[in-house]
Amino acid sequence: MPLPLRTLPVVQNWDCHVTGTCCHEYRVTLSEEEVQRIRQQGWTREELEGRAPFQYQGPPWRRMVQLNHRDDGGCVFLSREGRCRIHERFGYETKPLPCRLFPFVLVPTGDHWRVGLRFACPSAAANKGRALPEHQADLLLFAEQLAQREKLSPRQDGALTTPPRLDRWQQLDWPDTLRLVDALVGVIHSQKEPVERRMRKCLYLAEQMRQAKLDKIQGKRLSELVELLLAAAEQEVPALPQQVPAPGWIGRILFRQATALFTRKDHGPNRGIASRGRLALLGAAYRFTLGRGRVPQLHGKIPQIDFESLEEPTGPLPADAESVLDRYYTIKIGSLQFVAFGLPFWEGLESLSVTLPIIRWIARMYRDRPPAEAITQAIVIVDDHVGFNRVLASVRQRLSFRILARTGQLARLIAWYSR
Repeated sequence: MPLPLRTLPVVQNWDCHVTGTCCHEYRVTLSEEEVQRIRQQGWTREELEGRAPFQYQGPPWRRMVQLNHRDDGGCVFLSREGRCRIHERFGYETKPLPCRLFPFVLVPTGDHWRVGLRFACPSAAANKGRALPEHQADLLLFAEQLAQREKLSPRQDGALTTPPRLDRWQQLDWPDTLRLVDALVGVIHSQKEPVERRMRKCLYLAEQMRQAKLDKIQGKRLSELVELLLAAAEQEVPALPQQVPAPGWIGRILFRQATALFTRKDHGPNRGIASRGRLALLGAAYRFTLGRGRVPQLHGKIPQIDFESLEEPTGPLPADAESVLDRYYTIKIGSLQFVAFGLPFWEGLESLSVTLPIIRWIARMYRDRPPAEAITQAIVIVDDHVGFNRVLASVRQRLSFRILARTGQLARLIAWYSR
């Protein structure tokens, strides 16, 4: 019997509006069964405009098969009318599972799956379409197929996977891990204050919990400890961003380097200066480190703008813009998308927290738009990487995020770009 689904306490909608984002920008990795099914469909190179249906990535001992793409970035099965040829000819259910699942993300957590979303899909970021519960039947089927595809079977405790480590040494069982997740969701979705202070409270909780010895603190005692720490956060975490010291020069450099990573787009119609080769990318990295002059266009959606102008405060966000951030971070934290690639729990939370000042920084590029629209556009750019860019879990990048968090620079950056 498949595990049940749990959606999150936000009003989130989605339907496909044929933006072409997924079919142009993402590389779909196929299972052996999906490869064989597409081969049996009998596609010819002539039908696919002279292209083979597949491309191969990785070394021979870890070779991955992906759907091929044309020079314009579009999938070889994407027709000129913007429709999937597999879907048209053989039916929706014959498409590869990643194509049908996008932009949903299903994360096995204990005795259920949690439903997340990729806000890199413009329709998801804009909250357009049917409410998530209306997708329940499809998602239950996808969850069952995903478990089969990834060869996940219930363990002795009924879970499909082990819970993430809290840090290098500590690990809780699933019920206690989810107590922490639900506590963080309660903070980030409280709606009583700006998202930026809610995120600083989450970081405060992470810092304090790291120092606690949780070996014998479980169940009700763990919940009581979290409640005490959150009560302390009300007193210890400054109420206003103006009360938080400005970030130091190390924090600013590491922030701009992280921003370069989160804004980089190397393929698809929104490809940035990566099309001009590695020398252009090296030059962009140098300019981001300096933080002066024109911002390199690592993403096609980035307008012509100077670093200096992005340091000018834009003031508090209106309620509709705050609502976009609330929805985004509630889903990202509640679905555990922040612990991708085996990141420990607290490290993953800090990696996700870095995106808040980056989103606020990018949104300043669109001052001619309504704030909610600017925030939404920034999230679409940033979320392309969250949980899917392996560089974020590299040793170098983890060290960078760790320095920001452990020195207090991360909380300072969140406050600084929320002014």
